[in-house]
Amino acid sequence: MKTGKTLQELAIEIERQNEVKKDYIASTADMEMTVTRYEDKDGGHAVPLLGLTGMNPFTLNGIAHDQIGTKLGIPSKYYDRMLDETPELLADNVNTWLHKQPSKRMVRTLDGTARAFLSDKYRRIDNHEIATAVLPMIAEMKGATVESCEITERRMYLKVLNPRVQSEIVTGDVVQSGILISNSETGHGSVSVMPLVYRLVCKNGMIAADHGQRKFHSGRTNETDDSYEVFRTETIQADDKAFIMKLQDIVRATANTIQFERIVTAMKTGTAAKITGNVPEVVELASKSYGFLEKESQGILDHLIKGGDLTLYGLANAVTRHAQDVESYDRSTELEMTAYSMLTMPRHEWTMLNAA
Repeated sequence: MKTGKTLQELAIEIERQNEVKKDYIASTADMEMTVTRYEDKDGGHAVPLLGLTGMNPFTLNGIAHDQIGTKLGIPSKYYDRMLDETPELLADNVNTWLHKQPSKRMVRTLDGTARAFLSDKYRRIDNHEIATAVLPMIAEMKGATVESCEITERRMYLKVLNPRVQSEIVTGDVVQSGILISNSETGHGSVSVMPLVYRLVCKNGMIAADHGQRKFHSGRTNETDDSYEVFRTETIQADDKAFIMKLQDIVRATANTIQFERIVTAMKTGTAAKITGNVPEVVELASKSYGFLEKESQGILDHLIKGGDLTLYGLANAVTRHAQDVESYDRSTELEMTAYSMLTMPRHEWTMLNAA
């Protein structure tokens, strides 16, 4: 399992972001993309900025660019090419479509950067609220530890283990129960609580997303004052309180032993599903089916061979082991989810892969 931040580092960053982030609701008619050019030793570079009428413009991160392109219907390859090669042309395109059919959008900002471009109905359930609700609960769970945590531009992650609940898949291969609690402030998925299984022999994590529960960021239209900035209303705050109470119930339910036993059963079943086909071809077909990149596929094959467990269980564990090697914490967590999907694939799908 990828390490990420310490819990103290995560808490400090969540508090910092909570103090400085700001959200604005505005009509796209009041928005404009401009381009500022900077000279440097390589000849200079251009930086697109997004401005709201009467305010200093914001730089944009990749998430905001992607969401603007999607909202305005600009194909991603064309958007990215303009961004790289002709940013002024990008600004012309964006401004044309921002103003042609105006609509209200929420612009989420952090440290002077527009980090998300969302619907005005986007329900803000922020990392600070989630952490405040669940960390005291985790502290009360006997023996529970936050094994890994991180906050990225896309999501916050808390991976919690409960060493008091464990099982043995095969002799000497012990796994522990855990949960993943995650949230996105930038439109990349719901608040989610998912069962997690931690394999002690290699410190890999596998996430059973199919057994998780989610709460989506959608709701009533957000209100603003005349300066665009979004504030919490008493009604929204009451809704948030009810949601947090529900979230705490979900965390307790997800941490139960029944969920863990179901996942362990699936793992044990996977140990009996032998790889009988050509191993590299089986991995290649699995990589195509589950969307692994070429470099990821090679890493998974290497770990599978090194591990020597030529079963479906061994293949899933090779995926979770490779998840430790990838640079992105977001992608690492995705691979941990994919590993469980692979482990529980339908029998006919496994038969087709194994025919290689």
